[in-house]
Amino acid sequence: MKTLGLTLGKFAPLHKGHQFMFETALQEVDELIVVIYETEVMTIPLHIRANWIRKLYPAVRVIEAWDGPDGYSNDREHEIREEQYILGLLQGEQVTHFYSSEFYGEHMSIALSAVDRRVDEDRKLVPISATMIRSDPYKHREFISDIVYRDLITKVVFVGAMSTGKSTITEAMAQRHRTTFASEYGRDYWTEHHVDRRIGLAAFDEIAVGHLEQEEQALLEANRYLFVDTNAITTYMYALDYHGLAPELLTRIALENAQRYDLFFLCDDDIPYDDTWDRSGDQKRHIFHKQIIADLKERRIPYVTLRGSLEERMRKVDEVLARFKPYDNYFGER
Repeated sequence: MKTLGLTLGKFAPLHKGHQFMFETALQEVDELIVVIYETEVMTIPLHIRANWIRKLYPAVRVIEAWDGPDGYSNDREHEIREEQYILGLLQGEQVTHFYSSEFYGEHMSIALSAVDRRVDEDRKLVPISATMIRSDPYKHREFISDIVYRDLITKVVFVGAMSTGKSTITEAMAQRHRTTFASEYGRDYWTEHHVDRRIGLAAFDEIAVGHLEQEEQALLEANRYLFVDTNAITTYMYALDYHGLAPELLTRIALENAQRYDLFFLCDDDIPYDDTWDRSGDQKRHIFHKQIIADLKERRIPYVTLRGSLEERMRKVDEVLARFKPYDNYFGER
């Protein structure tokens, strides 16, 4: 007889305790179904939370319960609603084992005529809860998969022309918030590889890929925020400036960059120009600044402009971060 396991939850967020339950079930039954509920306890959408499970456990059948009962309760009316909802989802399919780490395992297993399989109910093997992680993901980093953790971090990128203070504010914000940052990979690459202040077209693909790799590493070690100095969109603009066109891979990465970051900050060109040997002059900066603004508008990317001193700019960033809720409407309307 085929054994079919079932578990359910919000997985907001998914953590190693949930994963231990999944892995236990996968060892004990032929197939596992995970029902994941919509919730308001965090702003990460249901389908993103569901995809964490799909990526980590391709063999699991994930059902997104967009209209499922809200929350957990030992009130009998709520229990009946949940039982009827789950039985409706199954459409007659017979579950043999119900997996949980909670009190509701009893009534659900009875309703399903399944084995009541409690896994680490006292949280001794994996001492963590989603509530603990939501309060401080960085503190409980060891209990969160990389796939999940990267979606818990607010990704902030600073864009702008040369000598507009991007590197300075990136490092300063990271220091203020005690987190990691990703530096401008392209500048380091150019310094090492340029010939007579020029690099070839193919080099721009290498810069885009190298920047993403550096960024991903910093992202997995970040504390709530990751601050990024420029991105592939800026690299794309430099490619156009150097060669009049951009390579295919860079173009695609630049398009994806519009969705990669939670917040874009444009550093204005209102600060004194730092005329170092590797730069092209203040007039070039003003032109490039206008081109970057035009490109952001063409890509329909909302951005916040930073002006004034470093402290004024940092204060503006902090004001935006204080209002910002990841995956939510930036203007607070729902």
